[in-house]
Amino acid sequence: MELVDTGNMAGNSFIERIDPKERPEEAKFSIQNMDTNEDPMSNFFRFANGKWIDTHPIPPDKSSWGGFMELRDRNIYILGKILEKCALDDGKKRGIEKMVGDFYISIMDQMKLEEKKFDPIKPIMEKINKVRDKNEMVEVSQYLHSNGIGNFFSVFSMPDEKNSSVYAFYIYQGGLSLPNRDYYIQDSFQKTRDEFVAHMQNMFTMYGYSPMESKDSAEKVMKIETYIAKASRPQADLRDSEKNYNRIPYSELNEKFSRLNLVKYLEISQVPKTEYIVVGQPEVLDAMEKMLEEYSLEDLKTYLKWNTINYAAPYLHEAAEMEHFDFFNRKLLGQEVPEKRWKKAVNIVDRSIGEALGELYVEQEFGKEARERMQTMVDDIRSVFEEKLKNLPWMSDVTKKKALEKFSKFRAKIGYPSKFIDYSSIDIRKDDLLGNVMRSENFEFRREASRIGEQVDKELWLMTPPTVNAYFSPTENEIVFPAGILQPPFFDATMDDAVNYGGIGGVISHEITHGFDDQGRRYDMDGNLKDWWTEEDAKKFTERADEVVKLYDSLEVLPGLHVNGKLTLGENIADLGGVSIAFEALQRRLRKNPELNKKIDGFTPEQRFFLSWAQIWRGNNREPEIRRRISIDPHSPNVFRGSIPVMNHEKFDSSFVELSRVKKGLAKKIFIW
Repeated sequence: MELVDTGNMAGNSFIERIDPKERPEEAKFSIQNMDTNEDPMSNFFRFANGKWIDTHPIPPDKSSWGGFMELRDRNIYILGKILEKCALDDGKKRGIEKMVGDFYISIMDQMKLEEKKFDPIKPIMEKINKVRDKNEMVEVSQYLHSNGIGNFFSVFSMPDEKNSSVYAFYIYQGGLSLPNRDYYIQDSFQKTRDEFVAHMQNMFTMYGYSPMESKDSAEKVMKIETYIAKASRPQADLRDSEKNYNRIPYSELNEKFSRLNLVKYLEISQVPKTEYIVVGQPEVLDAMEKMLEEYSLEDLKTYLKWNTINYAAPYLHEAAEMEHFDFFNRKLLGQEVPEKRWKKAVNIVDRSIGEALGELYVEQEFGKEARERMQTMVDDIRSVFEEKLKNLPWMSDVTKKKALEKFSKFRAKIGYPSKFIDYSSIDIRKDDLLGNVMRSENFEFRREASRIGEQVDKELWLMTPPTVNAYFSPTENEIVFPAGILQPPFFDATMDDAVNYGGIGGVISHEITHGFDDQGRRYDMDGNLKDWWTEEDAKKFTERADEVVKLYDSLEVLPGLHVNGKLTLGENIADLGGVSIAFEALQRRLRKNPELNKKIDGFTPEQRFFLSWAQIWRGNNREPEIRRRISIDPHSPNVFRGSIPVMNHEKFDSSFVELSRVKKGLAKKIFIW
């Protein structure tokens, strides 16, 4: 480790230089990852990934480890070197470089954080202390929201799901410290609840409360959060877009929720006069109304103080940061040690001013070839999906016509936005980490609030360019692939088409299929939440989807712990459809180019396709992280993502039968798209 004096950049502090030896290797597809002693028909995931699983234990600074995380670590290294250069380069020429460099210094300058202790949050705590009655709660609640500090409920803006051309203001359930309502209610999480209360006591004591005050405060917060949790909808129910869309006229807000005073909330937030807002779960706001009656002002203020301490802890001095880590990472996720500070810095800057850092990343890392090859694959897969829609045997011509109209308006974004968000108005200081984070949050809050009622900007992205992920937006009818994922093991220019179609091709198909999964199918060609299916076709779809739910419900990830088929339905449909569509796209390419239809490393293109899909999902997870994901994650565990869609494919048995000893696949194959 090399320490460098940053001199006039950060007083007499030091920042850690990133060792070039830490640059991770590319996470490429390889037959060396396989365990060919396993039977592919009985345990395909181990067959494809067994040696990798056995030789890649989870690093102590991670709660899970796999293909996504390997690539994520590689991107973090690249981003870290960009930040380091911006921080150490006195000859910065552009504001964007100075901005990210100064933000990085504020994170790395731990001496400054130690000097300040809890000083950065004292003005906020005092603001909460000054609340004189419950009618004033709206001001402090909005202030906290506008600076990134969650409480009571969550707010955001997005395209109106029933008028997708304009932005609407949304209120959803929120206000919980633990991952979701299950952690407050289910017996299996009792130990976690006890540890959470102990953690709150520790944080309150560290802040300056007496042991008795800390214990009392922690118990009050736990009661309030449990109250909110019991009013909240289960995770799976949050997937029903229709039930979670409740438009309430502006003129009725104070009548329906008089104690919450939402009209004043909107005014303080400087939301342009709007005719309505969308409330996801009205019963939660009803519960908030009652809670304001049932709990004392001091109890509610204690809850807001906890939210402030909890939010700020990762950006404060070491004692607060490590106490936060001990509960939320070590106990909740199973992570043994924190990531190195420079890696933490990358994540903070990416979350706060991510498109600024992303612009520098794209300039350095993303080439024209990757975008062109991705576009070719998107076009190939798009053609296959369109043909599947045309020939779908169970769908009527009436619904099919509308499905094809919707698909004709679908588009793909690849690499990075056509324009980047301008963060130049944010005051980024070298000596104010929490302030930098909060001012960035406030910038985003104001940006979203100010656009209510305006036309949707279709060039904006929901992910930053270095992100190792992709998404489908139902209101904009588009798939988006950041530059960060267009690398091995997903996309590899040095590999054969079979590997790329099984990797990024499967992901492309997965995202396209989301447009027609149990949620996506409810949105029309303009991205509006609207029922465009015939009653009979909707019934046929639901019957097939119910079979998918039953299949995944039957999968046991730990003894007695099963996948939630309802929660994961959309992602499972997209996985099943993704593999099917990408496989057909590969078949077409092989038919056009028969010279490519040859074995490589002893495996046919079809086999390499299936192996590639399985290998992008290779991974190991700590048990607490598995339990957390089963409770909150709409994706099935990787072991099933990498195997079930493959074994469900009609060509799987014929592809691997000659390598099998037991010749045993899934008892039932399910096809929707």
